[in-house]
Amino acid sequence: MDATLTEVLFSEVNIVLSILLIILILYWVVTMIGGIDFDLDIDVDVDVDVDADVDLDTGLEGGNMDFEDVSNVEVTKENVVGKRRKPLKGWQIFLIYFNFVGLPFMFTFTCWIFIWWLMTTLTTALTMTYDSVFGFAIMLIAFFPALIVNKLFTTPFKGFFRHLNKDGDVAVDYLGRKATLLSSISGEKMGNAEVLADGNSMSIYVKSLTGEPLTYGSTVLIIKHSEDQNFYLVQNYND
Repeated sequence: MDATLTEVLFSEVNIVLSILLIILILYWVVTMIGGIDFDLDIDVDVDVDVDADVDLDTGLEGGNMDFEDVSNVEVTKENVVGKRRKPLKGWQIFLIYFNFVGLPFMFTFTCWIFIWWLMTTLTTALTMTYDSVFGFAIMLIAFFPALIVNKLFTTPFKGFFRHLNKDGDVAVDYLGRKATLLSSISGEKMGNAEVLADGNSMSIYVKSLTGEPLTYGSTVLIIKHSEDQNFYLVQNYND
């Protein structure tokens, strides 16, 4: 006897992902219609010199990454604030590599859950395993391919989100502005700097333009964006 759609979607195997997907859909509907901001603060100690794709340099300076508003578009390594150096942990590499950093967290998370749910429900429906132990095995195995497909699907969105700030507007132009270093930098070592733009204090990811040492608390001039648009090149500012 053929199962109904409802039986498949809310079977023992698929019910958790189905309910989670419904919650996420409601979240986006309420956020878009009601204009409500949901804040989710996730502390991620990150020391990276990467384009979330994979050039992982563990000798860089970073700190706590504050995802101020996961439904908004500015969730990038420019939000990293801190003064400590420490190597990347496994789960940090995981978040970076699979685009949970570099894109809005909730955007990436929702896409991943949808892909995981779609893979699981289709496979268990076709194999008639949606209410068996084999169905649970399929769901667990689909976890990993869903991450890979999600990475491929979300990567093209990086260029779009990179040019927007957390309110969805065109990003502020920091070039030519003064900033205060929040960590010491030199050579290939990166750090953070605080810059005042349009009345708001923002933290950006920076690297020395010439490689010369620049100390914590010093004033620097923002010269240009890096080629991958992930950080800014700065030099010492002399009044």
